[in-house]
Amino acid sequence: MTRRLLLSYLTLAALLLLCLEIPLGFVYSRAERERVINAATDEAESVSAFASLSVSAGRAAQDLPERAAHCAERIGGKVLIVDRSGALLASSHPLGAAEESRLASWPGIAAALRGTATADVRTSTIGGVEYLAVATPVRHGAEEQGAVRITVPTRTVADRVHHVWLLLGLGGLAALTAVAVIGFGIARWTGRPIRELEHATNELAVGGTAVPVAITKGPPEVRSLAATFNRTAARLEHLLASQRAFAGEASHQLKTPLAALRLRLENLENDIALNARGSLTAALTETDRLARMVEALLAMARLDESAAEREPVDLARVCAERHSAWSALYEQHGVWLALAGDCTGEVLALPGAVEQILDNLLSNALRVSPPGSTVSIDPRRHAPHERRFPHRQAHRAAGPAWVELHVMDEGPGMTEEQRRRAFDRFWRAPGAPKGGTGLGLALVQRLAHASGGEAVLRPAPLGGLDAVIRLAAVPGRAGTAAPSQRPARPLQTAAPGRR
Repeated sequence: MTRRLLLSYLTLAALLLLCLEIPLGFVYSRAERERVINAATDEAESVSAFASLSVSAGRAAQDLPERAAHCAERIGGKVLIVDRSGALLASSHPLGAAEESRLASWPGIAAALRGTATADVRTSTIGGVEYLAVATPVRHGAEEQGAVRITVPTRTVADRVHHVWLLLGLGGLAALTAVAVIGFGIARWTGRPIRELEHATNELAVGGTAVPVAITKGPPEVRSLAATFNRTAARLEHLLASQRAFAGEASHQLKTPLAALRLRLENLENDIALNARGSLTAALTETDRLARMVEALLAMARLDESAAEREPVDLARVCAERHSAWSALYEQHGVWLALAGDCTGEVLALPGAVEQILDNLLSNALRVSPPGSTVSIDPRRHAPHERRFPHRQAHRAAGPAWVELHVMDEGPGMTEEQRRRAFDRFWRAPGAPKGGTGLGLALVQRLAHASGGEAVLRPAPLGGLDAVIRLAAVPGRAGTAAPSQRPARPLQTAAPGRR
């Protein structure tokens, strides 16, 4: 902002100086030209009057050479005096025979012999005089007796004009420098509260604490904006704190009565008729679903309150641990859990985030997988030439800077519209198995974003769903070979003897 304000000040000042100094320079040049022309004309008329008297008195040969030499020496120029036929009467400088014979044809002398005074002026591009010659007739009464031609040196005039243009340029440069210094101070004074507002807005946008911005600096409009921002930030922080507190406290307070409700329902099992056992089982199932929903809400509330920094996580180790932990449950449901992929190294994530992401994805995959199908955990290095996330331009850097974690099932899958809505809270796909809360994928997305990555759902190759979690690899700790240059990890299943 400071640079833009300073550039605008300098542009306006430069335009103003150009509008003032260029006309001023040309006005001075024109005045200087008129002054020197008038001076040369006066001198020529003076010599003409003297020549008229000398010719009338018959003393032209004696008086005119001396007068011409004296005048030329005084003005530093050249003086020529000719008679009515164009013959040379006097000259302040020597002339060749050819020049003397052509004097009557010179433009200025020819016009003067016809009774017309002339001034031949040539100017430079900036208005300075480069050449000046004045010719005036010599008259005695109404009769033309000859002509006088004076050539005036113009170096002094040109130097004065150039000097004035130089002074105007230096003055404009000094004015621009002063404007730059003063404008920089004004721009800094104006932009400082804007920069503070920008910093506070960025802090608020990334989840930091809203620090009040000073409202005593800057122009009145900026102070008003700062006051409005402080009120908005305080209200937003209060609303977010209230939301986190409500979600956390409500979830925490619901855990105890839900546990008591389940215990009471279990105690009723022996006292309920056989035809009512189905309703009791359904009630226990809904109680478990409500308990999982409360746990998910509590996890989200903790995630909102957490300010933990991302840290390196060994993705291969975490995948192996979760594979081992879920294998027995998968085997009970007749579903095979496979672990594949290459050596991925470490990724950046919140503490415990990768474990929670895998647990939610594996739970969802188990719920929709038919018996005899396979669910695979497949971490992969993201090759530089792959462009699976075209909207993330910054991620197309050289080298395997990203790791993708795939959890693929062979269930019914989702339509494109369902995949877009799957990360919404409490949303469940039509025909989804009972027991889901609609919060698992929402929590997965929140954890992925908080870890600096993203979560995407795609169709799996065998018709199910491919849940892709993309995380940043730790620089220098991820594998450096291309996927085709490193042998992949052998496929591990929960029940290897059954495949």
